[in-house]
Amino acid sequence: MKVVFFGSSSFSVPPLQSIASFVSCVVTRRSKPKGRGYVLEDTEVRREALNLQLPVIEIDSFKDEAIKDIERLRPDLFVVASFGLIIPKWALDIPSIGPINIHPSLLPRYRGPSPIQWTILSGDSETGVTIIRMNEKMDAGNILYQETIAVGPEDNAITLSDRLSKRSAVILPDFLSETALVGLHEGLTQEHEKATFTPILTKEMGRIDWSKSGTEILRQVRAFIVWPTAYTFLDGLLLKVLEGSVAVGEMGQVERHTIPGTIFAISKEGIHVCTGSDGFIIRELQLQNRKRMKAYDFSRGYRGLEGKVLKYD
Repeated sequence: MKVVFFGSSSFSVPPLQSIASFVSCVVTRRSKPKGRGYVLEDTEVRREALNLQLPVIEIDSFKDEAIKDIERLRPDLFVVASFGLIIPKWALDIPSIGPINIHPSLLPRYRGPSPIQWTILSGDSETGVTIIRMNEKMDAGNILYQETIAVGPEDNAITLSDRLSKRSAVILPDFLSETALVGLHEGLTQEHEKATFTPILTKEMGRIDWSKSGTEILRQVRAFIVWPTAYTFLDGLLLKVLEGSVAVGEMGQVERHTIPGTIFAISKEGIHVCTGSDGFIIRELQLQNRKRMKAYDFSRGYRGLEGKVLKYD
């Protein structure tokens, strides 16, 4: 069975590693220039594919000439894991058996590009891995396999993505072995009326509104830890909040009329901030043009923090 693997992020790497013996070619998004020298930086998938000595095709879109190379392979199966481009129907029709997608949510919940972030942002206690038979609609194909996975109380987008990716890597080899023998079964039609959709992440989503609860802000910090990161403004400078916790019961120390975003205490735990309903402790942060550091260490070098107000813009 000839498999073409599509992937472009760190989530894609463990699944690729687990089914490398099936894979004839890897398709990934084209590397983009980074830094002042505009040096091309390989995607993690491209690096791993080359390490596995697998042919790599890089594309910007399905209008690229390189797509013809995929057609010439006459593949049996497409396996898609966090690819980052919508695959048009004419391309989905290329593999003789069909195309499958590994999606890190319990479909039909959280279709779209950011299911892991929205799982954490929503405070869900469970998520999962779903394998679907792809069609021309986004994440709407029939369910071929689904497994529930718990979300831990300390999970962020990095830890949850890592766990879902590694679990996908365990599931895939047996799934492909069975597919090679009997093909793809019809699967279960999704309950489309229950579908929810996640958006493309934007920088604005990381902006902290201190009038929200500490719990909501903590979810925001954990959901957007990779990008755009949760951020606020201190003395006009962008301040990234990289780790924190809810300070339960601390509002007794603060006047009820205190403006949300006011720094009301400093401790070895970090910087204590008034929110809309409770307190929030910033534990790790990064001020604009400075390195990441513990909040308490930062406070020792940035005097006069207590009483300052962290701003929305």
